[in-house]
Amino acid sequence: MSGGAGRLASAANLLGRGRTADVYDLGDGLVLRRYRDGYDAEREAEIQAHVAEHGFPAPAVVEAHGPDLVMARVAGPTMLGALVAGDARPDEAAHLLADLHDRLHALPAPAGPREPGDVVVHLDLHPDNVMLDPERGPVLIDWANARLGTADLDVAMTALILAEVAVAPPDSELAAQAGPALAAVPALGAAFLAAVDGDARLGLAGALAMRAANPTLDAAEKERLSTAVRAVREWADAAG
Repeated sequence: MSGGAGRLASAANLLGRGRTADVYDLGDGLVLRRYRDGYDAEREAEIQAHVAEHGFPAPAVVEAHGPDLVMARVAGPTMLGALVAGDARPDEAAHLLADLHDRLHALPAPAGPREPGDVVVHLDLHPDNVMLDPERGPVLIDWANARLGTADLDVAMTALILAEVAVAPPDSELAAQAGPALAAVPALGAAFLAAVDGDARLGLAGALAMRAANPTLDAAEKERLSTAVRAVREWADAAG
């Protein structure tokens, strides 16, 4: 890639490791997101830049080449971190998630072919991908799965990811990440579905198929998907 981003990425400035990518601090308010499997980040950069240009709170894109994406660094904790620390209430988090969905789905779609009803969807919008910037407010990160699709699919995906945490065994990695916030996840999920536009039930089959095909989920996580689906249906029915 251009500039010195490739040379500056090292263990010394590693900020975090996700399931598919590492994030490095480049200094000067920039970070590098690098995919470990060589995944091409340019499509991700295009849609992230598109939503940011239309006023949606996403990190500003500087450049992308191959597996490397350079963008503005976002300050603050994640929403998940704030929930675990007790600095955010589940009902507040639910309404913030719903607001991000509604704002995203109201944006104009990028130029190009699309199906009727298609909008920009994130497909990974959950508390660990929302940064609570002290100045900007909530900022949505990790646009790797973003594309055109239906709002119902996007809402269902968020609900399903929340439900996967809710049904995770106490000794699982998901439960450990949620920590003391684990018990509040069902209430958060139900409140999210009550607040958001869109019907998770209409997008649930598609969300389930995508999660079942996700190579980053292990066998045990995939086995629990049917239980998570039942939880989403219960939350959606309660939301009306």
